[in-house]
Formats: sequence, C-alpha cells, structure tokens
Amino acid sequence: MKRIYLDYAATTPTDPLVIEAMKPYFFEKFGNPSSIHSEGQIARKAIEDARQIIASFLGAKPEEIVFTCGGTESNNFALEGVAFANEGRGNHIIISAIEHHAVIEPAKFLEKKGFRLTILGVDKYGLVDPSDVKKAITDKTILISIMHANNEIGTIEPIEEIGKIAREKGIYFHTDAVQTVGHIPVNVDKLNVDLLSLSAHKFYGPKGVGALYIRKGTRIFRFLHGGDQEKGRRASTHNTPGIVGMAKAIQLCKERMVEEMEFQSKLRDFLIRRILENIPDVCLNGHPNLRLPNNVNFSIKYIEGESMILHLDLLGVSASTGSACTSSSLEPSHVLLAIGLSPEVAHGSIRFTLGRWTTEEDINYVCREFPKVVEKLRKLSPLYNK
Repeated sequence: MKRIYLDYAATTPTDPLVIEAMKPYFFEKFGNPSSIHSEGQIARKAIEDARQIIASFLGAKPEEIVFTCGGTESNNFALEGVAFANEGRGNHIIISAIEHHAVIEPAKFLEKKGFRLTILGVDKYGLVDPSDVKKAITDKTILISIMHANNEIGTIEPIEEIGKIAREKGIYFHTDAVQTVGHIPVNVDKLNVDLLSLSAHKFYGPKGVGALYIRKGTRIFRFLHGGDQEKGRRASTHNTPGIVGMAKAIQLCKERMVEEMEFQSKLRDFLIRRILENIPDVCLNGHPNLRLPNNVNFSIKYIEGESMILHLDLLGVSASTGSACTSSSLEPSHVLLAIGLSPEVAHGSIRFTLGRWTTEEDINYVCREFPKVVEKLRKLSPLYNK
C-alpha cells in the first residue's frame, strides 16, 4: 500500500539533497569546529558559511544567528534569556493563548519565578488583535512573544503590526516562526522582531538543529552554560552536519518557495472545498485566507479525532489531531478551545498538512476516502442521530 503523508507540520522528510550536503561532515570533514587544526577549521568554515546563508534568508546579520538544537530550545532561550537579563527594568511578559507549549511552558516557569504573565485571547479565527497587545502593555513589560503562524490551525498572525507597537514602546518582541520559515517569506526587519525561532526539521532539514535570531543590541542571558561556543551565547559542541543540512534546506526552500506556495495553496483550497461539500456538520478551523499554504484543520462533529486518524492510517494516510508534541494527551487542544470551540467539538479535530512531495493524486484519494471514514464512524457514534 502506498503511504500518503499529510503531517508535514509535525515534521518533514529530510530532502535527499540535504542529506548529500551533510554526508561529508560525518566522516571526511568531522573535525570539532572549536579546534584550531585543519580538520577543525574546515568544520568552522562550514558553520560560518551556513550562518551566512541562514542570515541572508532572514534578512539578518550573520552574527545575529545563534545555532540551537531546535525550536523548543530557541523559544526557551528567547523567553528565559530576555526575562532574566532585563528583570531589573521590568517583570511583565505577554504571550497569546494559542502559543506552542514550547512558549507557554517557559512563560509559566517564569511566572513561578516572580514574573507577571498576561495571556491574550484570540478571535474565532485564532488572530491576536494588535490593539489587545497595546492595551496589555504596562511600564513593567519587557517581552512580547506571539507566534508567526499557528501550528494547529495555520492562522498567520499580524506580526508586523504587533512588532511596530513593541518597538514604539521599547519592548523586546519574539516570534516563534517554526511553522513559517521555509514556507512563506520571513524577514526580521519587515516583521519588526528582535528574536525569532526556527527549526530545521520543519523545512526539510534534519531533526535536532535549529537557530535563534537575536537582533544586535538585545539584552539576553545565555541559556546553556559550559564552553564559549557561539560567542559565549550557547555552550555545546556544534552539530556541524545538522547546521550544514539546515543551511542547505533553507537554500532549497528559497529557490522553490514561490512555486511550492502556489501549488500547495491550490491543493489546500481544493481539499477544503471538497470536504466542506461532501461531509455535513464540519467546520474549517483557522482563518479562511490568512493561513499557511499547506495547512487544513477541520472539526468533524460527533466523532473523535483519534478514531479518524487510526482509520485513515489503515487506508495509508498519515494525518494528525493537532500538535505532535501533545498527541498523547487526552485533553482537547488548547488552541481550539481558545478560538471558542466546545471540548466535544474540539475532540473531533483533524489536521492535514501538505508538503513538497504531496500530489494531486494524494489529495484526490483523501477527498474520496475520508468522507467514507466519517460516515462509518458516525454510524457507530451515540452522538450522531441522523
């Protein structure tokens, strides 16, 4: 049976060209970049070349890129690093109710350490209102963190406008761009951000490597202590193959972005239209227009999301009920609750996320088979009486 992978928001396959770029750094060019001998300096050059490539993609300076092990570390680094470095001038942090747990949890950790936390609500599409951000700011506010696009429902936030507000008030602004980098244009100056998190495995790079953009002049404490790698900002021996792979992945995304955005948006809209036409009592979650090109999230009334996922898996289709980081939880999605869905409806959510190797044939298959799955499960559901 052919497998159809529609969970690209959870992780992407590593592009074969990325793997080829990484291979030499496992054996031929394996040196420690901190070593001063030739092997070490070859690895060092590869890292600095990668830093330049990633900085160029983001419209940043190379020295503003700090390599990490992924999005979770980058988010923790941004929130905790800025909070502890600036607690002398304030203790207030603002986030949204639909942030990834990699932002929510460090924010709550800081709250336990004495910082004051404001969690902003969103509208029915998952949009943060910039005026709500402005109203929440106090003279003690030191950091605002709002994600660029939501990982579950795909809504793209008004980051540029929020960034202007933060800049006018002299407040540091961080965005979790893990779902957007490599998929839509991301420029740190246009977005008006001081810090931005990204993760390679979300854009066809390897797992276990990411980066944090830190605007020059940002007061931030180091997150990992030990050696003086990354100019003393992040200790640990560099993951040279991973960093090289991330740079190659971002190069490929830059070359293919316009074409991929257009194709995936076309498939996304076709899938949305067909499902809404052929399945009753279903709603699209997230903004109808301001959403990622590859994201589709539905709530299907009267049945459980997990049941849909398991039945689709038997048909060769991999999808998700939401964030992979909370897939083992029995609690309904905090994102879907935040946009106003009841727990019962939220439990019936399913997310399809498309990617580089998704085809029209794949989407046609899902459009044909998914309504059958829903019909079968509803016949078994005591909640469905039609």
